[in-house]
Amino acid sequence: MALTIGVLSDTHFADPFEGAGFFRRLCESCFADASIILHAGDLVHPDALLGFGDCPVYAVRGNMDPSARELPLRRVVEIGPFRIGMIHGWGAPEGLEERVLAEFSDERLDALVYGHSHSPVCHLRKGLLLLNPGSPTDRRQAPTHTVGLLDVGETLTGRIVSLD
Repeated sequence: MALTIGVLSDTHFADPFEGAGFFRRLCESCFADASIILHAGDLVHPDALLGFGDCPVYAVRGNMDPSARELPLRRVVEIGPFRIGMIHGWGAPEGLEERVLAEFSDERLDALVYGHSHSPVCHLRKGLLLLNPGSPTDRRQAPTHTVGLLDVGETLTGRIVSLD
């Protein structure tokens, strides 16, 4: 099994049509090979996810998102033998990684996808892949607009992709 997962967060689309158009363009470019999409929250308007068409999308609720049954605060997605935790995050950027890790302290995970800071992160911590894709629409202090990709095969690896 070899597949690519597109990962994004903090898109902040209040207009679902603008968001859906942006997501369609992602699917034609850096997410062209993606079989699954993970969105780590702050969609703002969940209907924007319709821009991904038939591609399966797993999302979590961010601090800017409305409460909705289809947007849990945290979730675990199983892809083949791999377990991927998802959460948005909260609070100041300092200590964010520790806070999101603590939310999954009772879970066996291979990767943890999170957002909130708008700053891309992709590294291993004690064998756990941590991936914050940054933001494709609001880079704040990050040098570029970014998304993430997870490559699933015999192993699970991640990378950050600049859109600029």
